[in-house]
Amino acid sequence: MQSTRSRRKVAPAAADGGDSGDKLEQLLLSSAICNGEDLGPFVRKVFASGRPETLLHHLRHFARSKESEIEEVCKSHYQDFILAVDDLRSLLSDVDSLKSSLSDSNSRLQSVGSPLLSSLDSFVEAQNVSKNVNSALQSVILCIKLTELCSRANLHLSNGSFYMALKCLDSIENEFQDKTPSSTLKRMLERKIPEIRSHIERKISKDFGDWLVDIRVVSRNLGQLAIGQASAARQREEDLRIKQRQAEEQSRLSLRGCVYALEEDDDDGGLGGDENDGYSNGNNGFFGFDLTPLYRAYHIHQTLGLEDRFKQYYFENRKLQLTSDFQVSSMTPFLESHQTFFAQIAGFFIIEDRILRTGGGLVSKMEVENLWETAVSKMCSVLEDQFSRMQTANHLLLIKDYVSLLGVTLRRYGYPVDALLNVLSKHRDKYHELLLSDCRKQIAEALAADKFEQMLMKKEYEYSMNVLSFQLQASDIVPAFPYVAPFSSTVPDCCRIVRSFIEDSVSFMSFGGQLDFYDVVKKYLDRLLGEVLDGALLKLISSSVHGVSQAMQVAANMAVLERACDFFFRHAAQLSGIPLRMVERGRKQFPLSKARDAAEDMLSGMLKRKVDGFMTLIENVNWMTDEASQGGNEYVNEVIIYLETLVSTAQQILPPQVLKRVLQDVLSHISEKIVGALFGDSVKRFNVNAIMGIDVDIRLLESFADNLSPVFSEGDTNQLKNALAESRQLVNLLLSNHPENFLNPVIREKSYNSLDYRKVVTISEKLRDSSDRLFGTFGSRGAKQNPKKKSLDALIKRLKDVS
Repeated sequence: MQSTRSRRKVAPAAADGGDSGDKLEQLLLSSAICNGEDLGPFVRKVFASGRPETLLHHLRHFARSKESEIEEVCKSHYQDFILAVDDLRSLLSDVDSLKSSLSDSNSRLQSVGSPLLSSLDSFVEAQNVSKNVNSALQSVILCIKLTELCSRANLHLSNGSFYMALKCLDSIENEFQDKTPSSTLKRMLERKIPEIRSHIERKISKDFGDWLVDIRVVSRNLGQLAIGQASAARQREEDLRIKQRQAEEQSRLSLRGCVYALEEDDDDGGLGGDENDGYSNGNNGFFGFDLTPLYRAYHIHQTLGLEDRFKQYYFENRKLQLTSDFQVSSMTPFLESHQTFFAQIAGFFIIEDRILRTGGGLVSKMEVENLWETAVSKMCSVLEDQFSRMQTANHLLLIKDYVSLLGVTLRRYGYPVDALLNVLSKHRDKYHELLLSDCRKQIAEALAADKFEQMLMKKEYEYSMNVLSFQLQASDIVPAFPYVAPFSSTVPDCCRIVRSFIEDSVSFMSFGGQLDFYDVVKKYLDRLLGEVLDGALLKLISSSVHGVSQAMQVAANMAVLERACDFFFRHAAQLSGIPLRMVERGRKQFPLSKARDAAEDMLSGMLKRKVDGFMTLIENVNWMTDEASQGGNEYVNEVIIYLETLVSTAQQILPPQVLKRVLQDVLSHISEKIVGALFGDSVKRFNVNAIMGIDVDIRLLESFADNLSPVFSEGDTNQLKNALAESRQLVNLLLSNHPENFLNPVIREKSYNSLDYRKVVTISEKLRDSSDRLFGTFGSRGAKQNPKKKSLDALIKRLKDVS
């Protein structure tokens, strides 16, 4: 078949007739049709002009002009058309054959495919049913799992297992909520899950609130328990030190037969260890310390995604609790409430330390440190205020001890307590001033109650309590009972007061952050002994001592107190942990020396006044006697009888050294009295026989001193005899054959060093010779002057020249 030729555009032929307008319109219409343009404008134009016939005429003319053209085209393509028709007829025959074959094939296919199509339809239908059933089963299984989770969540809620309930809710949300086929069930889940979470949050918050209330009581009890354990540990250490001191003391006393074993109890208890610290993260029945509600609430809030909010809530509430714990009641004395006050704070920070170490980040170290700094500042402020008001040393000591135990307890948990200890150190002076004031009153009462009688002890425990406990014994041999002590009851009373002062002072200084505090204790002990006790004894001696027996008892007491002072300093050193050799090396003079000297001076003064009564008998001496007295003058015999009676009584009370000093003072006074009698105006003159009688008197006194050798050592006996040196040297000079030797400095220093040359001049001028003339003047007329007189005259002249 040939391809169709393209359509040609033919210009319209011009008509021979008609006017030019019609020809133009016809030409335009033909051109528009040939060009395939829209004929609408032509139609509207003719209808507008009312001449549609013209348009029809033009169209018919155009059609006639095209018929000839068509004819020419048909003629040119007729041959091709004939050939195409032949081809179509041939094709029609082939189509009929093909149609017959297709019909046969279709018949065969229909006969074969009909059963298969029927089976296929059944299969498709079954497959659709299967898919629907599987979908239904999957939906049912999903719903079953969902209901099981819901049921499990309800069970956990009813059992209070909120964490497991929340995990179930998370599983429902993540795995089932979007896949739930039931819109009703889905809406129910969307509504109930937030409600359940809110319920869990409210319930756990309520439990946490209850825990916050309960933990305050637990904190107080825990603090008291922890401080009590620290106190028990301190007491065990103190008991161990006491045993050690006893062992050292027995060793010092050379009691080698005893064996001492210091045993320390094994104590694994306490609150500070990591393994046996007395409580765990959860419940602890022994301490009643349960952190489970806290950690449970923290865990639940972590699961709810509210961790930061819970941390803030917890910290703010605990901070408010701590602030509330800082309140000191004005209705209750601080002495009664201080233990509860400090125990509450101690328990608070013990709990916070445990939470810091086991809470998984619930609180930070910085937060706990900030709370501790606030607490330390407040406690220091409270202590400063309360200490400034206290006027009783014992009250201040009780609070200091408890604060130091608080420091020991909390230091075990890593809290710095130096600021608290500094507050205690600042009030050290005030405490000791109050303590000195208390001791001053107690010592005054003890001395006022003294009856100046030797203390009688009927039982061994009395001896141990009043003598051995202060190391007042002169011998390690236990005496027979009843035992009469050389001191009065005021000595052990004062010793108890001083010992109590030492122990209180050491107790205040101990555990206060200062390791070497012996110097401080010693300073205040020196003040107690040197100011308080010495002053009270001086007052007692000056106002309340009457009679020799009382003065002798006070002097005996002072001798015993001198031994007690050694014990006081050793006791202070032992309690302070200082070696005794350091105390021995640093020991100063007796702190009660003023009272001791005053007591001995008073006793000596009383004895001197008593002796003065006997020395008045010296007026009865015949200074111009013809014969020397061989048995001593009356006054010296009376004095010796009195002194012998005195010594027999005094040596039962006074220590030998005290008795020696008193007797030495008395003998020196007697010697001065003898010289004073010769020097005084009452004796106008005397002869050698009278001096020889005085020599006998002095020898009797020296013999009295020699007879005391069982009581004193040889050196002490010589010192007693030396107390008579002035009278002895004067008598020796007056009886000497060479009195001019007094002018020799060497001989004078050796034999006459106690003599005053002025007294020698005066006394020598009173000496007369046997001619009853003044010995030492220009001599007797017509009589030969003896050499002794001549030497003595020369001596007197030389001494006068010196004067």
